[in-house]
Amino acid sequence: MQGTRQTRGRVKRRAGRGLLLLVACVLSLAGCKGNKHSTDANKQSTNANVTRREEFGRTKDGQTVELYTLTNSKGMVAKVMTYGATLTELHVPDRNGQSADVVLGFNNFARYEAGHPFFGSTAGRVANRVGKGRFTLDGKEYKLFVNNGPNSLHGGKVGFDKKVWDAQAVNSAAGPGVKLHYISPDGEEGYPGRLDTTVVYTLTNNNELKIEYTAKTDKPTIVNLTNHSYFNLAGDGNGTIRDHVLLLNADKYTVFDATQIPTGEIKSVKDTPLDFTSATPIGKRIDEIGGYDHNFVLNGRTGETKLCAKVREPNSGRVMTITTDQPGVQLYTANGLDGSITGKSGKPYEKYGAFCLETQHYPDSINHPDFPSVVLRPGQTYHTVTTHRFTTE
Repeated sequence: MQGTRQTRGRVKRRAGRGLLLLVACVLSLAGCKGNKHSTDANKQSTNANVTRREEFGRTKDGQTVELYTLTNSKGMVAKVMTYGATLTELHVPDRNGQSADVVLGFNNFARYEAGHPFFGSTAGRVANRVGKGRFTLDGKEYKLFVNNGPNSLHGGKVGFDKKVWDAQAVNSAAGPGVKLHYISPDGEEGYPGRLDTTVVYTLTNNNELKIEYTAKTDKPTIVNLTNHSYFNLAGDGNGTIRDHVLLLNADKYTVFDATQIPTGEIKSVKDTPLDFTSATPIGKRIDEIGGYDHNFVLNGRTGETKLCAKVREPNSGRVMTITTDQPGVQLYTANGLDGSITGKSGKPYEKYGAFCLETQHYPDSINHPDFPSVVLRPGQTYHTVTTHRFTTE
């Protein structure tokens, strides 16, 4: 009997150990399975709605310049640096799914700091031209730095394009983004008021690059912000944009004088080389006019979102559709490029090698009371949104 009890005890102990081992295995498998799901989730998160930050360089006075890389759920990529709140790269798929960078620029910061024609920059406080660098607001005259013939252009000598902005990632369900912030002190470049400015780039999961501007002031001032990207939908440095087909939602344009300051007259584009009311190759009449650098009056109300432009590149099939709430758009066809600048692709940037579509108020608006106002007063908020949507045909 004693032997039997001992035998039974050994069997029970073995069974108990076996049961514990079985439970441990089940828990281990469950843990492994859970880890696999976690790993898969991490893999998904690295492929969608990602904003990556890295140092891009340092200014001559020692400020750190950061580069933010935005990647949406479809693999489209945008890069924005804090110097000038500048769009440096934008990789867009063609009709075969092959991506190319469609904006001009450089692959290192030193080239930007050495000077460039506003590649991808945020232009401000006042984009475009202010005639003779002067304006009067509430009975007081202000003088600005003159840097474009007799006029002030894109904010003056050291505009927003040459400032290092603060930045932070602002990822959302819509897509990855970066929020940039700069406070322009009262009197900077001759402008009155302390201007608190924010620019948010969002790369949506619908392959849209949304640019949102906000500004507030503590004194009456003037504001007109825009992005100055140079686009070539065939790819950075890949020939001219003569074959790009452009549609502009604009029946009229502002007539300008020899220094490109509006005379105040607004004319119809009909029967002129400025008529893009139906889709037309940019190069069809470009030589008649010596290149485009004109402000078009957009159809629709200021402050309401509307179609601005649609551009198609026939070979790649890339299409860019721009919507905005601004009253005008400046079409510029890189007339000043001459092959002396070599960009990211290692290819020279030639004349007509890109186009700009700068959504904004009309040039010199502050000196033309009949134009939509660029005046911002304390208690008001300057807010505008422009969206570039990319598709293929």
